[in-house]
Amino acid sequence: MKAISPALDAHLAQPQTSLATCWRADLTDGSILGFTSHDRDIVLDGLTYEASAGFSPTAIASNADLAADNLELDGVLASPSITETDLQSGRWDFARITIQIVNWADLSQGALVQQVGTVGEVRVQRGQFTAELRGLAQQVQQQVGQIYSATCRAKFGDTRCGVALGPLTVSATVTSVQSDRQFTATALTQAANYFRLGLVTFTSGDNIGRAFEVSAFASGGVVSLELPTPFVIQVGNTFNISPGCGKRFVEDCVGRWTNGINFRGEPYVPGLDEMVQAGGS
Repeated sequence: MKAISPALDAHLAQPQTSLATCWRADLTDGSILGFTSHDRDIVLDGLTYEASAGFSPTAIASNADLAADNLELDGVLASPSITETDLQSGRWDFARITIQIVNWADLSQGALVQQVGTVGEVRVQRGQFTAELRGLAQQVQQQVGQIYSATCRAKFGDTRCGVALGPLTVSATVTSVQSDRQFTATALTQAANYFRLGLVTFTSGDNIGRAFEVSAFASGGVVSLELPTPFVIQVGNTFNISPGCGKRFVEDCVGRWTNGINFRGEPYVPGLDEMVQAGGS
């Protein structure tokens, strides 16, 4: 049951209402932003909800059977708080969104929360964006658990893996830039592929704080990223880089990291091909 004050409940029952929709966004970087469908800014619980955002949500529906109650938010990139660069760089990924309605003529009546969820897929085109809002019921529909696999299921460097990444992490500076996916740091003298599947985290520049997976590492300090950076990489940008793991038992866990005791996979379980062959023989 949704909580609503008696005053707001009585207002909703009136033939004419003065309602406005407010969207509160709690970003993962700690920022809190507010937007409203009203033609003027609304201050609610100390947060200013901007009137210039131009949001337009799809119909909101809640289901008693725990079916996913996702919806989409359409908006125009008219507010300085929502930029195309922020959307494409992932700043809004997994942001917690609270949609509520208020009586803009009497904010003392409180708010009625209509939907709470997290931002999923975001699409940007021609100055407009569409953001998928995944409701709380989405989480109970996810499959939780582990299945056996030939490769390790642990994340390299986590508590299950046990390898300490701190001593393996190197700080360096960009000395030349080839593209938004490749740059060179001549201070990196490690062998080719040493940092492959590792992680680059920028510590300065426009990409500061953002991490990218390394797709290849060549001798001479040439680093290739799996995905392009949202902002231009510049000479002089500093970063931390750590090696990765191919999650193979013999080649990586044992041969490279001497960590076979913590391997979280089943490398010798027969695959489907072997089982089919055994059944047909």
